Amino acid sequence: MLAESEVRKIAQEWIEAWNAHDLDRILSHYDDGVKLTSPAAAAILKDESGTVAGREALRTYFKRGLDAYPNLKFDLLDVLWGVSSIVLYYKNQKGTKTAEFMEIGGDGKVIRVVANYSA
Repeated sequence: MLAESEVRKIAQEWIEAWNAHDLDRILSHYDDGVKLTSPAAAAILKDESGTVAGREALRTYFKRGLDAYPNLKFDLLDVLWGVSSIVLYYKNQKGTKTAEFMEIGGDGKVIRVVANYSA
């Protein structure tokens, strides 16, 4: 089971990496075989499945997102955790709220993400 201190550290480092727009630092949180599903991915990649598979594909997707939103900023509202997963609940620069369920592998890297957004 994930410890609270570990979860809070992951959450803080993830938010800081995104707010720094540091793509390599962002990607350091993800496993090579990561699978992400997100309505934002569906829109940005023009793929209604909204699925991105693999860290290199995630790099391409995240780069497009950072390029599209140069003023992107996340404010962490809450973090929840389970046996091998966390949920980051945060607000972006537009005031939209997001909850990202992240399944964590044995090495501490994110292996699966499911993102959900407010209207």
